[in-house]
Amino acid sequence: MICAGCQEWITPEVDAVAQQVRCPRCGHSEARPILPLFIVTGPSGTGKTAVVVPLQGLLPGWEIFETDILGDSGGDWNMIKCNWLRIAAALAQRGRPTILCGTMQPAELADCSARVFFSTIHWLALQCAEATLAARLQARPAWRGCDAAFIQGQLAYSRWFDANASSAFDPPLAVTDTTAAPLAQTAAQIRAWALARWPERQQPASE
Repeated sequence: MICAGCQEWITPEVDAVAQQVRCPRCGHSEARPILPLFIVTGPSGTGKTAVVVPLQGLLPGWEIFETDILGDSGGDWNMIKCNWLRIAAALAQRGRPTILCGTMQPAELADCSARVFFSTIHWLALQCAEATLAARLQARPAWRGCDAAFIQGQLAYSRWFDANASSAFDPPLAVTDTTAAPLAQTAAQIRAWALARWPERQQPASE
């Protein structure tokens, strides 16, 4: 951000409790909402895209995005993911909580400059039985490129979430099983997960 005091480009010191940012160069400080960010992740085929619209209906006061909509904006997926954090940080200035639905993990966001503007990143993975995941991916049209190698890669990625739910995520990863769950049920579970983690000190986000 550009400091309003010295006009330098800075990485601010962030006080999430006081809801303030401070310039490390000149000491200028200002109030800024420091909100949590919510990310719904998981392998392809678990329902991240499908759940966006029903979830938007359940949480009209929240900003909810499917991250693949920026997939053709340069091809650098790490930069695209960091850009989503910038968008979410800008929305937070209006007190708007954001849920990002897309395939990502904490290590990919660690170096994003906008990471400092979030008090916490809460993660929830959509998962399903391996046979169900493979069948969903096989049923996709050919243009989506879900060949045998891709499917095996997504099955391995699903196992990665199972193996790293505590070690790679802080707070630990929450998991929702979509194997047999209706879409409305999955959306309701995500809504409950997000609202339970909304900080009490903030004005309640509109539902």
